[in-house]
This record gives sequence, structure tokens and C-alpha cells, in this order.
Amino acid sequence: MLTTERLSELISSKRRILGQLRDIGQRQNDLAASGDIGSLLSLLGAKQQLIAALQELEIALRPHYAEDPDKRQWLSPQRRSACAQQASECNALLEEILSFEKLGAEKINARRNEVAERLQQVHAAAQVRSAYEAQRRTAHSHSPIV
Repeated sequence: MLTTERLSELISSKRRILGQLRDIGQRQNDLAASGDIGSLLSLLGAKQQLIAALQELEIALRPHYAEDPDKRQWLSPQRRSACAQQASECNALLEEILSFEKLGAEKINARRNEVAERLQQVHAAAQVRSAYEAQRRTAHSHSPIV
């Protein structure tokens, strides 16, 4: 097998995985916005598997990155062009994924801040209630017995 055929297969696999990661990124943002933590955690598990597969692909691609692209032997100019197109799509998908990750992080931070604010309100209400009950107990213990 020509090394360019192997390169083409690797780039095609990378394109497929990046497409799946982009789709997961979209779903992840929807789940982060809705607060569905259970589904989000499940989705993140699937995402981690895809990231691991992508890392393996990058290791396999490393030797090809060191090659001079103009010295590669392709079966045809069309095969070279198709591989270049997929590599370009990979770059566009990576940008999309990074955009989703940034947006997702912002949504999760906003949600975390919202929950923290609610917890503070609940804590403050509990403190007020405790103070009120302590005052009532003190008032009842100091009232004369009739």
C-alpha cells in the first residue's frame, strides 16, 4: 500500500471522528443549557472515547506530517485533491469544535454561578429562620408563667 493511501485513510478517519465530536459538542451545549447532568455525563463519556481515538490517529499521522507533501506519490491527482479537501474539512471542524467548547464552558460557568447564587439565597434564608426561631425560643423562655 502506498503511504499516501494510508495517509488518505487516516485523514478520512480523522474527518469522521471530528464530525462526531462536533455533533457531540452541539448536544453537549444543549444539555448544559438544560441542566440535564445525567445525560451530559453520559455524553462526556462517549466524547472521551472519541478523543482517545483521535489521539491514536494523530500518533499514526505524525510520520506523514514530517513528509514533504510535494514528494508524496499519489495514485492520481484526484486522490491527492480529495485528501487535501478532507484535511481542510478537518481544520474547519476543529475550529467548530473549539467554538462549541468555549460556548459550552461559558454555559456551564453561568449555570454554576446561578446554582451558587441560589445556594447563597437558601443559606441566607436558613440563617434568618434560625435567628427568628432562636429569638422565639428566647422570648418564650423569658415569658412569665401564668
